[in-house]
Parts: sequence; C-alpha cells; structure tokens
Amino acid sequence: MSLVEAVASTFVKLFKEQPLLVRSPGRVNLIGEHTDYNMGYVLPAALDKAIYFAIAPAPGGECRVHALDVNQEHRFSLDALHKAQNGWPNYVMGVVDQLMKAGYPVGGFHCVFGGDIPIGAGLSSSAALEAGLAFALNEIFPLRIDRLTLVKLAQKAENEFVGVQCGIMDQFINIFGAEGKALLIDCRSLEYEEHPFDPGIAIVLFDTRVSHSLASSEYNRRRMECGEGVAALRRRHPEISSLRDVSMAMLAESKDTLDSRVYRRCKYVVEENERVIKACEALEQKDISAFGRYMFQTHEGLRDEYEVSCPQLDAFVDLVREMPQVYGARMMGGGFGGCTVNLIAREAVEETTAEVTRRYKERFTAGSRTYVTHISRGTAIVPGPRAA
Repeated sequence: MSLVEAVASTFVKLFKEQPLLVRSPGRVNLIGEHTDYNMGYVLPAALDKAIYFAIAPAPGGECRVHALDVNQEHRFSLDALHKAQNGWPNYVMGVVDQLMKAGYPVGGFHCVFGGDIPIGAGLSSSAALEAGLAFALNEIFPLRIDRLTLVKLAQKAENEFVGVQCGIMDQFINIFGAEGKALLIDCRSLEYEEHPFDPGIAIVLFDTRVSHSLASSEYNRRRMECGEGVAALRRRHPEISSLRDVSMAMLAESKDTLDSRVYRRCKYVVEENERVIKACEALEQKDISAFGRYMFQTHEGLRDEYEVSCPQLDAFVDLVREMPQVYGARMMGGGFGGCTVNLIAREAVEETTAEVTRRYKERFTAGSRTYVTHISRGTAIVPGPRAA
C-alpha cells in the first residue's frame, strides 16, 4: 500500500467517509543560504518527499486530526485554541488560528496526515504541514484564498502560534513549486522566476546526524551581526535598508569602520546574493558544472566567513569535491549539523553514496543517513486513489 493509500484508508476507517487528498512537499534550498532574512535571493525547489493529507469538513466547531506516522490524535475546538505540549498539533492549530484571525469562515474538520519527509533533516516538514493544511482547508470550505496569501498565513502560523521566527522561503516554495524547476525568489518583493533543472542530476542529502545544538542561538547572533553591518553602512549610504542593497565596492570602502567579524558576515551575504544570480544564469545555460562550483563557494563562505559549519559537514563536502560525478555540494540550513546537499549524476548515485558513506564512517565512526530526491511540484490535490 502506498503512503497516500495508507492515509486515505486510515481516514475512511476513522471517519467513515471519503476525503479530499492533498500532497504537500518538502523542499531543498539549492543556493542562497542566510540571504532570506537579509531581503536577498534564494533558489529552492520542491521535492518528491511529501506529507499527504486526507481531509473533510465536519459538523460543528470540533476538529480531529490524526498523525499517522506517530499514531497520535489531537482534538480541539475552534472556540478554544491552546498550545499543545507535543509539537505537531501547534502547526495545525496555528494555521486554523491565522485563518480565523483573517476572517475566513473555517469550520470543524477531520484530517489524517502522514509523510516521508525526514524529520530534522532540513527539508522543512513543518512548512509542508502548515502550507499543506492551509491549502487543504482552502479547498474543502472553500475559502477562495489566493496562493500568496496562503503562503503568508502559513508563515504567520509558525511565527505567532508555534513561536519560530522563520522566513517566508519554505512556505513559498511549498505552494509555488514547479515540476523540474528551481525557483529564484526575491525575498523583498516576493517576485519569482522558474529555472529548469537538469533531470539527469539527482539531489542527494548526506545527513551528519549531528544535532543543531548551536543553530538557534547562533542564527539569532548572525541576524544581529548583519543588522549591525547595515547600521554602520548606512552612515555612509543612508539609502541602504538591508544587505540586499550593498555591493562589494560599498562594503570594501567601509571595511575600516566595521568590526572584523561583522565585515565577514556581511561579505558572505553580499557575495552569496551575487552567486545566486550567477547560479541561475548557469542553469539557463545548462552548465551544471558552473552551478556546482558556486555551491562549493557557498560552502566555503559559510565555513570561513559566516562560521556556521562543523567538522562533519566540512568532511562530507571535502569527500565529494574531487569526485567527477559530483558537480556541487554545500552545507545547508542553519548550520552546526544537519545535511549537505549534493548534485550527483543520476547513474552514479548508488556507487557515490556508498563510497562517501564508507569514508565518512571511517573518519567519524558514527553512521550517517542518505536521502536521494528529485524536484517535484508544489502542493496540489491528489486525483486518486480513493480508499474503499
């Protein structure tokens, strides 16, 4: 039985009716790390790994939501939304909370969801849950909410109800993702462009299984350091509102006025924005080797200037650097653990992943995980199957 069939069948057993089925994908950010909160550019793509929802309206204001993967159910009333002790119900209730605050006529509903997005691997299962549920509720009531508004509601659910100050990229690519395309997103204007991605290239994640123990505190520190840089640069260039507005020439002329650490943080962000644009040009020219070189440069910047890497992430990147079938690699996400993202020729994936895994284990003794993915479409209704 496929995952979507399992979700649908569980719904029918629990609720004795046929549901609407919705698929909501995870995502990978190919290049453009730590640029989103600096109002810059990112280049994410939706993936084949996803959460599936089976959902239908229910009478009254009572909601029952069953998480298939952990075999847990949460019930709540639209009249009383209170934060739960275990995490996943808060993402669900956060979406309902935002829809109601915005004045949309949400009713009670029954829902079963389950997925194959690895938890904690940096593929944004939280955004898949939030944006996917927002999309599904928009369909079943129907609320007639446009896609960009769904994105903003899902982001606010995480910011305000869950309490995580995420940017908008994860929810945006979840809703707007396109089959076989990466999306260049302008995090200031929210305009986007689709760029074709070579179907012969697999997107492979090597998971260090190192906890992001420093990620939250250091993430906040990096944001603060970038803000310090903007404040200092504005003394000479008052038109600057974020690092998005800064060129390398402007940064160089102000170097002596900046703390050396702040200068390195700003230098990385300014160069990363430039790399994202060049990487998109490489995709348009079908030059995956050039694209991969920009990824390696991003990793070096994250390691040396932004200082958010760790020995295990560096090792994974170094292991693949000279492998001819690996076009590019870098750490991804907040840093200090998690995964590297790698572009590997599809025919060489099995051999390459086996060699990298073996050599990594020789060095660190602890095992790693590998996820082989490809680019898929954003959140959408699943035309079938229907459970009997």
